[in-house]
Amino acid sequence: MDWNMIFGSWTQLKDRFQKRWDKLTDGDLNFIQGRRDLLVHKLQERYSYTKDAAEHEADEFVATFGGKQERKAA
Repeated sequence: MDWNMIFGSWTQLKDRFQKRWDKLTDGDLNFIQGRRDLLVHKLQERYSYTKDAAEHEADEFVATFGGKQERKAA
């Protein structure tokens, strides 16, 4: 799944993002609306990730939508 598909299916997918990153609030998820740049921003804000780390985490998680096991946030 790619980010265009995430954006188009955000309503159905946002619960998966909240399960992965439980520090994201409902307000954060409504703000993000499936946009990679906004997710990266919120991951930096909530988890103190560097931009590179947040981008890697986001992309790695989206790559798991192909059927790999999702892992819990540290």
